[in-house]
Amino acid sequence: MKILAIESSCDETSASVLDNTQVLSNVISSQIFHGKYGGVVPELASRAHNQIISQVTLESLEKANTTIDEITAIAVTTEPGLIGSLIVGSNFAKGLAIKYNLPIVPINHIEGHLFSGCIEDPEIEFPFITLVVSGGHTVLFYVESYNKYSILGLTKDDAAGEAFDKTAKLLGLTYPGGPLIDKFAKLGNPAKYDFPRYMMHSPDYNFSFSGLKTSVRYYVQKTYPNGIPEEDIPDICASVQAAIVDVLVFKAIKAAKEYKVKHIVIAGGVSANSGLRIKLADAAEKIGKKMVAPNMSLCMDNAAMIGFLAQKRIEEKGLDSFKNLNFTVNSTALRAKR
Repeated sequence: MKILAIESSCDETSASVLDNTQVLSNVISSQIFHGKYGGVVPELASRAHNQIISQVTLESLEKANTTIDEITAIAVTTEPGLIGSLIVGSNFAKGLAIKYNLPIVPINHIEGHLFSGCIEDPEIEFPFITLVVSGGHTVLFYVESYNKYSILGLTKDDAAGEAFDKTAKLLGLTYPGGPLIDKFAKLGNPAKYDFPRYMMHSPDYNFSFSGLKTSVRYYVQKTYPNGIPEEDIPDICASVQAAIVDVLVFKAIKAAKEYKVKHIVIAGGVSANSGLRIKLADAAEKIGKKMVAPNMSLCMDNAAMIGFLAQKRIEEKGLDSFKNLNFTVNSTALRAKR
């Protein structure tokens, strides 16, 4: 079975071909022009998707050495994300499904991230804990199977990736700021500034990062009224990153202990952060657990994770269950339990 998957939930246009969960291609086109606006502009994002989605799909088929006639089913992201971007991908996928008489599997973008670690490491055992961290989401999941999971906790305000980007803006760094903070953090002292770890020891698994952003802003305004010296940037970045990573790691390890799982998976854009990967891997090893992080192409928004989960849905329900084209896109769909 070969699946052609389409992902366009935000500012990456991606297409992937999978053969029985083996990724044959995973083409990703990132809209880097948003950097000059300091964030993703929804209208421009949807236009850019519309301009390049055909090219990305053709390139994915070519890299997989596959023709459209060999495709068994289409998979597409339908939620959550930017409405305009989702509509472009959904309508394009529906057009292919109609033209080539193929079943089409609608997939939740966050669920795609949730199981992306299973592409990286097929030996992951259920149940496991997954921490999905990105610019829009910070969610801790308890995963029992490919069709059963529950949310243990999520952010009450800013997502971890949003906290990275907003902090970077306060420091005068360009968008997206997360990778730059990670880069500078490697050169700085994470203990130089004691920024707050909000909700780190709360009795639940929820997160809060807006207070950290506010704390950094007040510190910068008070300490550097005339601008931040270049030599101080690495220490501030390292200290901010440590504050975010400490909370994420503490909650993930706490959940792994309570639910007695063997594996902890991190996914989403922030899972590419080197500080998070190192600290969580070390903390997991100390308690006899294994941390799994997808490779970099699977951390960002990508179609491979969409196709992988579509394969699991087809195995569960059969191809005939996905002949309906009446599904719609949803910008805010994040179900508390499946």
